[in-house]
Formats: sequence, structure tokens, C-alpha cells
Amino acid sequence: MAAAAVSLAALATGCSGGGTAPAGGPTAGAASAGASSTAASAAASGSAAADPLAMSTDAALWGKWGLKPMRPSPVPPADKPIKLTRTGKVPVFRSVPTDQKVVFVTLDDGAEKDPRFVAMMRDLKVPFTMFLMNDTIKDDYGYFKPLQALGNSIQNHTLHHPPMSTVSAARQREEVCGDQKILTTQYGVAPFLFRPPYGDGAYSSTLNASVQACGPRAIVYWKETMQITGMQYQTGDKKLQDGDIILAHFRGPSELKGETMTAMFTNLLKRIQEQGFTVARLDDYIQKP
Repeated sequence: MAAAAVSLAALATGCSGGGTAPAGGPTAGAASAGASSTAASAAASGSAAADPLAMSTDAALWGKWGLKPMRPSPVPPADKPIKLTRTGKVPVFRSVPTDQKVVFVTLDDGAEKDPRFVAMMRDLKVPFTMFLMNDTIKDDYGYFKPLQALGNSIQNHTLHHPPMSTVSAARQREEVCGDQKILTTQYGVAPFLFRPPYGDGAYSSTLNASVQACGPRAIVYWKETMQITGMQYQTGDKKLQDGDIILAHFRGPSELKGETMTAMFTNLLKRIQEQGFTVARLDDYIQKP
């Protein structure tokens, strides 16, 4: 991860940033009434293996990781609340307009490649979105392919992780376009979402133009940041809200004070369950161009 000699409040919590998003940032889409039915019948009938997106409801598998089964993801709305366009300015969003009791998990960077996390996700099938940075994944592109095969999409997070407001427009394009090309080649699908390192420059016109030039059609911020045992909130009430996007990382003991990535993810799922939420797949709430 690139170190920057720059005073950014976002750097205080590493890649994530913990501060409130810049005021006035646009949010894509409009609220859509969520369906109340769930995918429980599919999981109960044993079709989870055939459907990689169906969250497991097997109590034994969840108990293996110190957890109780999470409620299955609800059926996503047919009318997607976030609608992307093929051209023009890309929207910036940090939550999804929805009245469903769901949140969305995102995992950044890719430094930690714990095989137990892959095993955990094969058991639980919790959906998440990966924002991968080439410097941290180039030693083992293959690690992320089983996670992708489970239905978790791979999105753009730059080549080298610079704070984007500190580099030129030309360098921004190199960072975004370079990662776009590598991720498309390695994983067979072009990313349609982009997350700037530290969230820096997310709402700037320069970065927006760079993202447009490279292919992604939205910039994704976040509302909460997962630490080791708890979450850092951007709102004073310190509560999850419907449709919040949560930021976590592929991190291991060296960055988690001795804790494993699976322990961190277990804590994340507990915090989500404690507040009465379940996890949905971000892609299912976005209408691609």
C-alpha cells in the first residue's frame, strides 16, 4: 500500500478512512419498495449449491465459525434502485436506497490471502463485493477466483493505492485504467464500479473524468468501516441504516493486532446481526448500463 506524506483525515484508519463523506455528494437512484419474500425456500431445498448467491442457512456450518445463521438475503427489487448510464458523469454513492433491512459488505485491497476465509465463504456464502488493488493481488491473482465463483464481483481500486487528490489527472487515469485492464484480463469481467483509495477525491470532477475514461460507471464510498471487533460509523447515532455500505479489508494478523481475517469477518457478521440486519449482494441492487 502506498504511503503518502499528506495530511488526510481518511488515512487515520488505513485504507478505509473514517471521516464523513464530503457534503453534497450525489446519491444514485431512487428508493424502491423492497420485496418481503426471501430466498429461504431455495436454501432449505438444498439448491444453495446450485445457486452460488444463495446464503447458507445450515446451522452447523454457521456454528463451525462461531455464528448463528443469518437471515437469507431478501429478493432484490425488480426495479433496481441504482441505475447506471453508459456515458456522462458517474454517480457517487455510499448507501443504497431501499426499505429492506439489508446492508452491503465490501472488501478492499487484497493483501491478506487466508485460505480459511475462502473456506468460510464456501460454507456461509455471505455476499460481498471486492475492490482489488493490483499491488496487493499480483503475487496471487488466483486466490480471489474461488470467491468470484461464489458470485462476488471484482471491482477497481487502482494499481498502487495513491490518495487520488495528490496526483495529476494523467496519473489518475494510469491508476484506474491500469487496474481496469489487469482485473478484466485476470477475472474475465470488466469492473463497473470504482473505489478511490481512502475515499480521497471521490467527489472531485477530475477523478470523475478519469473514472469515466477508464470504464467503471460509478464511484462507491461507504457509511461504516469494520475494524477488528467493532465498526466505525460516520453518523452520530452509531447505527446501521437500511442500505448502508460497509467497508472492510483483506487483512490478517499483522494489521489486525494478531487477529485473523476470519475472526474479523465473524465479528462483522455479529455486529450486523445484532442490529437486525442481513447482508445482500450489491450487484443485485444496481442496474448496469
